[in-house]
Amino acid sequence: MSETIGFLLNDSARLFRRAFNARTKGGGITALQWRLISYLKRHEGIRQGPLAELIEVEPITLSRMVDRLAEAGLVERRADPADRRAWQLYLTPRAGEQLAGMRPVAEALSAEALEGLSPAEIEQLTALVERVRANLSRRICQKEKETI
Repeated sequence: MSETIGFLLNDSARLFRRAFNARTKGGGITALQWRLISYLKRHEGIRQGPLAELIEVEPITLSRMVDRLAEAGLVERRADPADRRAWQLYLTPRAGEQLAGMRPVAEALSAEALEGLSPAEIEQLTALVERVRANLSRRICQKEKETI
């Protein structure tokens, strides 16, 4: 039986998360927390609502994650100057150190996953998956605009 591309991508992502969590078990950070920190590095100052949408978790789930990361000294909330009721999220210097420490784990996992592929195949796979992501992202954005 031939698997669909959606199944293959989803299953590969699940296996990546499982392997990442197994390798970082003693480090005190999960794959989802690492993903949150990685997104926050690219979008410092983002509010919790938009960040929850980016990483596709419920706002309450994100709030609990941010609470844990704040307690660990990795994330801080700052009042939004444009809206007193809202908080913006920022990484602490300690989070940068944590990201740097996790990078070799992520790179080793990627190398393991891509084992046996040539550099040209890796480049082609990356380009194709990026195109799939762009196609889906564009369609999702278009659907959201239609519902507004």
